[in-house]
Order: sequence, then structure tokens, then C-alpha cells
Amino acid sequence: MQFLRSYAAVFLLVFAPFVLIQLFDVRASHSESINSLQSSAARVSTPARNASLQNELEWEFGGKQQRGWYLYVPLIRRLLKTQNDVDTQGFALALERLQKKSGLTPTGVLDKEALYSMISEWQRLRLKERSAADPDSSITAPISDFYDPTRADELRQVEKKTYAAYKRMIDAALADRSLGLARSSAGGLASSEKYLKIVSAYRSPEYQEQLRQKSPQAGRAGLAVNSPRFTGRALDLYVGGDPVETKDPNRAIQVKTRVYQWLIKNAERFGFRPYFYEPWHWEYVGG
Repeated sequence: MQFLRSYAAVFLLVFAPFVLIQLFDVRASHSESINSLQSSAARVSTPARNASLQNELEWEFGGKQQRGWYLYVPLIRRLLKTQNDVDTQGFALALERLQKKSGLTPTGVLDKEALYSMISEWQRLRLKERSAADPDSSITAPISDFYDPTRADELRQVEKKTYAAYKRMIDAALADRSLGLARSSAGGLASSEKYLKIVSAYRSPEYQEQLRQKSPQAGRAGLAVNSPRFTGRALDLYVGGDPVETKDPNRAIQVKTRVYQWLIKNAERFGFRPYFYEPWHWEYVGG
């Protein structure tokens, strides 16, 4: 009996550590499996959350309540450097990379924090100048460049470098046959062509204030008190739908047109940056 007790004690001393190690490995492996499953589940749900938030996220801009960010998907994709659809893992991973770069928690979910960070970046890149255009540095653009063939001379003022950049951009757009733009015999946009014609250019502070009084519901997002239009370097271009209507259904039409998506990809080459809230509004910051 004493021999059996001694044998059992030796057995426990020798083999018990190995048993404990095996139990620990099993538990660790089980824990890792659970964590892996949880991580996989989180990643599976992230695309679904983005698909929902693009239409449902509630946020505010310019004193007006907003819903969803689906209107800004072309701009978001460009910022993320991806062409992946919103409801894909590739989109979420691209967003994670941007969140890390911006100092945000890399969740891959485009929530309010991520959206406001993007808006800050888009706004940062816009034209900072607000002083009135110098008459000596401006020209009266020909009526053939305008969406409205009856637009008054004083409303066709464009800063010279801005106008030259606009004409270069139009030449590039005309050369892209996928856009199907009609060309005039002189080489510019045909009189029958509406896309990419100038809807509005220079506005004086007085004229801007008149527009604000006529559209009190436009808010700061639509008609700024201190507008870049005073410089003659901001152009409203026709990209479809109602030319300058900020209601969501109209903007939803505009952001899906070929010319708008072409501008998103190409306008910066010619020195133009977008105002994210208005698909038609482009500002010349220089090339």
C-alpha cells in the first residue's frame, strides 16, 4: 500500500504539469476560436451596418438635419481610394485605413464621427479666398458657355485663370467619348449641349443677399453669407436634374450622372475642388 501511495505521488509530480499545460492549451485554443469567431462576426456585420447607415444615419450640416450619406458615395470612394460598393468588406477595410490615418478608432463603420471627419477634409481643401474679384483679373465669358442663354453680362464674370482652367477641363471632357457630349463646329460645347455649361459664376455680395432673401430656407449650406462666389473662382456647372436644387431627390439624380462622376475623378487635374453638399459647385484653387 505504501508503495502504491509513493508511486501515485511520483506520478502526480511528474505528469501533473503536463496535464495542466494541455488543459491551458485547450482553453487558450478555445478562447482564440471564440475571439476569431467574434471578430469574423463583427466583420460580417460591418458591411451590413454601412449599407444601413448610408440611408439612415442622422446628422446635421449648415443648420439643417440630414439623413444618410448616400449622396456623397462618389466623393467618399475617392477619399478612400476604392471603387468597392458600400456593402462590401473591401469598402470597410478602406475606411479602416482612413480612420487609422485620421486618428479615429478603425471600426470600418461610416458613422457620424467618420462622416464629420470626411466633411472636415473636404471643406479644408476648398477655396479659402472670399474677397471680391478684381475687375482687371476677370473676363465676361461668352454666353455660349452658359446654361441660360439669356444670362446678363454682369452675371457672366469669371476670374481669368479660372476660366482658362474651365476651358481646358471642357476640352478633356469632350475628348472622353464615354460622356457623349455634343461638340460645336468651333470645338467647344454645342449650343444644344447642357451638361457642364456654367449655371452661375461671379456673384456680388449684394446679389447673393438678394438670393438669400428669396430663399430663406436654403440656410448656410446652400447660400453662404461669405461666399467664394464673390471671387469669380467658383462655378456652378450643370450636372443634371434641376441645376441648383438642394433637395435630396434632385441631388440623388445629379450624383449618378456620368458628368458628375467624371468631375469627381478628373476636375482636380485642372485645379477644381468640389463643395461636397452641392454636386454642381466647383471652386478653382489652382493647379
